[in-house]
Amino acid sequence: MFPVLLVTGPRQVGKTTLLQKLMEDDRKYVTLDDPDVRYLAKRDPALFMQRYTPPVLIDEIQYATELLPYIKMSADRSGRKGDFWLTGSQVFRLMKNVSESLAGRVGIVNLLGLSDAEIYGYESTPYTTDAARLMKRAAGMKERGLNEIYARIFKGSMPALYAGDTDWEVYYRSYVETYLQRDIRDLSQVADEMQFYNFMTITAAHTSKPVVYEEFAGAAGISAPTAKKWLSLLVSSHIIALVQPYSNNILKRAVKMPLMHFLDTGLAAYLLKWGSPEVLERGIMSGVFFESYVFSEIYKSYLNAGKEPPVYYYRDKDQKEIDILLYQNGTIFPIEIKKAASPGKSSIKNFSVLAPLDNPERFGGMRELKTAIGQGNVICMSKNLLPIDEKNWYVPAWLV
Repeated sequence: MFPVLLVTGPRQVGKTTLLQKLMEDDRKYVTLDDPDVRYLAKRDPALFMQRYTPPVLIDEIQYATELLPYIKMSADRSGRKGDFWLTGSQVFRLMKNVSESLAGRVGIVNLLGLSDAEIYGYESTPYTTDAARLMKRAAGMKERGLNEIYARIFKGSMPALYAGDTDWEVYYRSYVETYLQRDIRDLSQVADEMQFYNFMTITAAHTSKPVVYEEFAGAAGISAPTAKKWLSLLVSSHIIALVQPYSNNILKRAVKMPLMHFLDTGLAAYLLKWGSPEVLERGIMSGVFFESYVFSEIYKSYLNAGKEPPVYYYRDKDQKEIDILLYQNGTIFPIEIKKAASPGKSSIKNFSVLAPLDNPERFGGMRELKTAIGQGNVICMSKNLLPIDEKNWYVPAWLV
């Protein structure tokens, strides 16, 4: 569809491996991790393009963004689709150059760590709360209990941890060192690697919580603007996701701050020095890790289908909160996440705050602002998919 394909995502999630498996025999491969190749690309991009003619896969394109105007010219001359396949990890350095140089010519695919569907061999489809879809999906899946779920949460999503006998602690230590030394060190706005490491740890401790920049800044010993800038780096490198609050003129008491989730719970567990799945499951952060795990599975289900995740959350000044709102086709689908096996009907009590959206005239709003409220889910440790009432269902976490 596009002359250029760019696959972005965190380090070591398999971007290059995926594209190499899809490569045709005549497609060349070159990595800008090689210092000599990188030097040529930066010093003489025109000569580089003569050496590596399309179709070509260029790995770690962020190391030589000087190539992008030449890729644009080549793509415009040939008019062929898929001439250039690119990968990039340092999205914070890359995307501005891509948007300026390759506007309208590049298809961007965001690749995160492995989803449950990929790990356990199930079909991957964008998550919806529809009970009929969930029942059909449950028929082909194996139930997983609390211990299995937390083993998965603790292990994380990195492909290398599922490919062989890789030591978990050694792997994540190396991963963090690589991220700090190869990505963060290159950024002028981060002067102290250890201070940024401390900030990452503080961020992991705030997973599944609203973002208050002053709190992050005070805990890390930095200014609030610096905290905001550093959080944006973690977002850009797909370490965390910021979930925006659902905004509607009818819900006047809704807060404006985003909610933050660590996307790889294994990395968060490493940063916070949790020693085992059992200790994590019994620990004080057990619930928030469960929430971030469920969120990341829903989030990845959309990215893996090439779609923008339609995810929001709700929180108001009375501390009423709904963990996830899926907004699609003019309809809001509320999702609550609870670690309990039998959360009870109180788990959907906050869904009632959405009533003004469904009936704005009754609450002093205009009919034109009406938003339908769809089927809701409570994703929990229930063994079975069960109805709560005529509109809401308990959904086992293994079914997400």
